Amino acid sequence: MNKFMTSVILCGAMGLSACTNPDRFGAGTDLGAGGVDPNAGLSGPTGIDQSGLGDPTSPQFFSQAVGDRISFDVDQSTLNAAAQEVLRGQAQWLLTNSDYLAVVEGHADEQGTREYNVALGARRANAAREFLISQGVPESRLRTISYGKERPIAVCSDESCYAQNRRAVTVISLGSLG
Repeated sequence: MNKFMTSVILCGAMGLSACTNPDRFGAGTDLGAGGVDPNAGLSGPTGIDQSGLGDPTSPQFFSQAVGDRISFDVDQSTLNAAAQEVLRGQAQWLLTNSDYLAVVEGHADEQGTREYNVALGARRANAAREFLISQGVPESRLRTISYGKERPIAVCSDESCYAQNRRAVTVISLGSLG
């Protein structure tokens, strides 16, 4: 049994020592502890794919230049002036790019029950959808969904995070809403 344990320990040590070569993937040592570039394959200095920003018909342009999200006050689904301005831009883009469909996602902060926040998210998504329809976007190209507090973009129990999570996001895609 002594030889068996010695063999197991020796194999384990050899196996672990094989994992200590930081350049085993040929990535060099300037890429961090793992030697793997987390932004590999992505363009731009931040790793965000910016290839479509110059194309005004691209989803990237819609998201970055037009704006894909609006914010709400606490427990509100009323559109403020800034939200209406962003939605006017979205409506214009959607009318110009009629091949795209949109899903408006409603979100809430972590305060309150799950049920309350799902209902609040639905009211926020519907407010944005109704505004887009009032600007001429065909109802058949729009759908809503509420995530309530289930998909926060900022996680902390502070007003700075809550404010970021009280939002509606317009997600565009080619094809059918099915």
